[in-house]
Amino acid sequence: MTFLSCRKGCGACCIAPSISSFIPGMPDGKPAGIRCIQLTGDNLCAIFGKAERPLVCSSYRFTRDFCGATKEEALCLLADLETATKIG
Repeated sequence: MTFLSCRKGCGACCIAPSISSFIPGMPDGKPAGIRCIQLTGDNLCAIFGKAERPLVCSSYRFTRDFCGATKEEALCLLADLETATKIG
């Protein structure tokens, strides 16, 4: 698994997957395919580096397996992973 530098302004990891943890402004987390309320207009995290950022977000690592070569590819890869790991 090759670690990449995050593509500034991508935001795919803040859109494609569901997040079940509390997010400020989204107390029940967020569904897959919905923009996180903390994702700014230029696709940056408004709470990056802050204590209120969910642990799942802080733990995310940018890899070719998850992020592909483009934002569009990242959205597809992460959506596929979401579907493959969906319970129920």
